[in-house]
Amino acid sequence: MNSGFDDFLTLEVNNLDVDVLTGIYSEETHLPQPLRISIRARLKVADHYDPDTPLSRSKNYMDLKHAATTALPEGQHFTLIEAVADHIVETIFLQDDKVTHVEVKIVKLALSEKGEEIGITMGRGRR
Repeated sequence: MNSGFDDFLTLEVNNLDVDVLTGIYSEETHLPQPLRISIRARLKVADHYDPDTPLSRSKNYMDLKHAATTALPEGQHFTLIEAVADHIVETIFLQDDKVTHVEVKIVKLALSEKGEEIGITMGRGRR
């Protein structure tokens, strides 16, 4: 009997603080802005994971971290944080064909005065 819930596996890396050249402020000052980036990547899930199931059946969390840090082109100015999110999504899709959906949340830390989170969340499915 189908209960309406499908199996899923989501890998998450949350609250990476990354300095990125973005927005009008960076355009004027040529200084990066601090962004807090969280990533959720949905993968095709195996029927079962045994204690000795190899990493190749899942994905390395460090790949997600890489997509939001070292994979962002140094010195590249992104007018919109949406473009930063798109770059991260594309990097993760290129890394691994098991990834079916990626969600990226970006908080602009420079806009936060009392701990509020101001930014975007973008989700894309593999096309």
